[in-house]
Amino acid sequence: MKKIEVIQNVLEANESIAKRNQQLLDKHKVFAINIMSAPGAGKTSLILHTMSRLRAKLNIAVIEGDVASTVDAEKVQNVAKAVIQINTQNMPESCSLMAAMIEPALKELPLDDIELLLIENVGNLICPSEFTLGEHKRVVISSLPEGDDKPIKYPLIFIDAHAVIINKMDLLPYVDFDIATFRHSIAGLNPKAEIFQLSCKTGEGIEKWCSWVLKQLETNAKTIEASHTS
Repeated sequence: MKKIEVIQNVLEANESIAKRNQQLLDKHKVFAINIMSAPGAGKTSLILHTMSRLRAKLNIAVIEGDVASTVDAEKVQNVAKAVIQINTQNMPESCSLMAAMIEPALKELPLDDIELLLIENVGNLICPSEFTLGEHKRVVISSLPEGDDKPIKYPLIFIDAHAVIINKMDLLPYVDFDIATFRHSIAGLNPKAEIFQLSCKTGEGIEKWCSWVLKQLETNAKTIEASHTS
């Protein structure tokens, strides 16, 4: 029973900090997306493509989460308005970012000069699903080489996602991945989730994804404005 109580306390504390984080983001009119996936699915590549397409319209900042190293932060630093690296190796929870890790990072970002914050979570299909960060939308990437059974094996992360990206579509002729089966699994778990098929190598589907990001940002801005006038 004590173990259950400890877990509940951790999750409740995380949720409380996550709400503070989102309130801070809303105050500065910053829209945040939490990008989650297994290692190597294409989180950093998606972020680079998103910034490349949208940086003429938006100031974009990035928070990079990894167990160790600054490799991904170095890849995006020349394109992003600002970049913060969070390494979880010596933290209580190493397999995922937590709201308490995001809170000090937000204080280091020039929030008044940012419209979009992309958070690259630690590569993992289990832990990140448990901890909200204060983000407005949660996105899961699943790449073709991983196989089409990931929603069945790791349902929670897909259940909570606002969008699911099938990445590396350029590899479809070379791998055993049934698109229809994957999409059917997502529909069964989370029928409201948007599904995007794209390739960060060829650029296929990136435009549609970026259009969705812009629409979500606009909708969120209207929601915040409405709450302030009510």
